[in-house]
Amino acid sequence: MFPWSPEFIWDVPHLAFFGSLYGVLLVVLGMLVTAALRTWKGLGRAESVVWHADFEELPAAARACRHQLTGEAPGRICDNGFDCRTCVAHPEFLARQCGSSHLQSPELGRDAVERLGLSMPLDRYYHRGHTWVQPALDGTVTVGLDALGRRLAGNPEEVVLPAVGRGLLVNGPVCRMKVRGNEVRVLAPVEGEVVEALGSGANWTLRVRPTAPLDVRHLLAGDEARLWLLREVERLEQILGVRDVGRTLADGGELVDDLAEALPSAQLDSVLAEMFLEP
Repeated sequence: MFPWSPEFIWDVPHLAFFGSLYGVLLVVLGMLVTAALRTWKGLGRAESVVWHADFEELPAAARACRHQLTGEAPGRICDNGFDCRTCVAHPEFLARQCGSSHLQSPELGRDAVERLGLSMPLDRYYHRGHTWVQPALDGTVTVGLDALGRRLAGNPEEVVLPAVGRGLLVNGPVCRMKVRGNEVRVLAPVEGEVVEALGSGANWTLRVRPTAPLDVRHLLAGDEARLWLLREVERLEQILGVRDVGRTLADGGELVDDLAEALPSAQLDSVLAEMFLEP
């Protein structure tokens, strides 16, 4: 018998029963509303959550801290998803560098450096998922695959780029490629809105209007980028093994232009996943 029924009696037992009943219902409703709000808020962080989960599954060699590359912290493994912007230790390392600010910003106008036939222009920043970021005077940035990333992808059968107007999040997907039947996810190096997509195949580029102000603390430049590139080639050699690397090198110790075509089919999926930071 409910309160709206004509026969309902407003006595203590009835009031206690319905008070408990409606109290429980209110608690359940409150929990459902709270869960819905958390889910709604979490949708914007979904890519970040996925990335951090994937990052934990990567081998230790793929998670080397940038300060391990420079010799400042031998053996140090990143535990922050390569996001130096929120790393507590990164500012402390910077404070110890005593004037080594060239490690943090590119030297604009300088020529590219060559490593094993890979060209690395010094007028841009590099993300450890093998993309680069080049700021423009109009406030936008251009994003593309670096030289090793392009050689790993070779001639992909399919490249899916985000549509104009699409928002990007750091370490969220910026591009998906199909390479000899293998799906490859490429990570975004910056946050912002896509304003233009250019190029074809592995030579694609995006023009992005970054979320202001542009924050590049998580990206590599100058000496750090050069050291990282050498480490990446060493890591590729370790993944492949000495015998397979011999088949991917050209005369003079340079990597062949299309690594995807040169690698054994059985190995290609794992090599692409590990080098593009996708477990």
